[in-house]
Amino acid sequence: MKKFITNISLFVIFVILVYWSLIIIWGNYMPPSFNQNLNYRIGSYGHMYSRINELKKTKDVDILFLGSSHAYRGFDTRIFKNSGYRSFNLGSSGQTPIQTNILLERYLDTLNPKLIIYEVFPSTFSSDGVESSVDLIANDKIDFKTFRMAIELNNVKTYNTLLYGYYRQLFDKDKGFEEGVLKGDDRYVPGGFVEQKLVYNNAAAAKAEMIDWTPKPYQIKAFENILKLIKEKQIELILVQSPVTRIAFKKYKNNKNIDAYFSKKAEYYNFNYLVNMNDILNFYDENHLNQEGVKVFKEGVRDALYFFTFEVLCIIRVCNILCISIAVTAASAQVFGRSTLLVRQEHVRGGACV
Repeated sequence: MKKFITNISLFVIFVILVYWSLIIIWGNYMPPSFNQNLNYRIGSYGHMYSRINELKKTKDVDILFLGSSHAYRGFDTRIFKNSGYRSFNLGSSGQTPIQTNILLERYLDTLNPKLIIYEVFPSTFSSDGVESSVDLIANDKIDFKTFRMAIELNNVKTYNTLLYGYYRQLFDKDKGFEEGVLKGDDRYVPGGFVEQKLVYNNAAAAKAEMIDWTPKPYQIKAFENILKLIKEKQIELILVQSPVTRIAFKKYKNNKNIDAYFSKKAEYYNFNYLVNMNDILNFYDENHLNQEGVKVFKEGVRDALYFFTFEVLCIIRVCNILCISIAVTAASAQVFGRSTLLVRQEHVRGGACV
């Protein structure tokens, strides 16, 4: 029996080494069109390589942004800097909770944010997470957490890309690689934001297929881990849905259920209700804001930040001067004159300090 187990173990190791060798040969010599199940994309779409490199030299920020391309194309760190916030945008293409969890485990202590704004695009919770996994493998370090992610996703493209990426990392094959600041219509902005050349959403408004939001269990599990980690670090958290075009937003039959789910998890804002966007002038496609839309979006986020900070101070420090707090809130609402502020005012007045 002992000999049998030994032989089986040696056979498994032999098969893994042979398979790994074939993956290396395939990745090195086959044209991309033959690599549908091996997608190693260092310096790929979304500037993740530049973002990770800059992140390694960054620490102690005020605000950390997380999420999909909605995050790194929606939260312009330059605008927040002008408002007095030191921020970093750690969004990435198609980032699902599984990748968000890994990034936080790796970098949260170094970035040490006072506030996290997490963009919770519903589609990323129902995604298989493969697109973002290969992006992370090629543009960040490969460690135990990367292998754990591959096992959780259990997809052949992720496995193959991981084996090939590990070979390149092991033998330092990407040494000297540099990613350009300008790539096509995209320009990387220090702080993690990606600005696209201003274009407008002139695509024909096709009738959207109606779908129910059905998150995958392993994405929900990763999301719960994220919430637990942030809570343990005692970092304030805001969940947001970035605005999309009306057609894209209305394709979900159960938007109310989505809002109800996220509202139970943390402070939550769905900006599809809170900012007035033009489907053509403020977007470059149905899911992404153009630079004009980014500016409008920032105004809404600023209001949310203002009231969130105000409410935290109210709860922690000045519960005994509720009347003064409400007076300040009312005065601020008159200055800004925004409906979102009035909503928040009612929330504070409704007993958060009582």
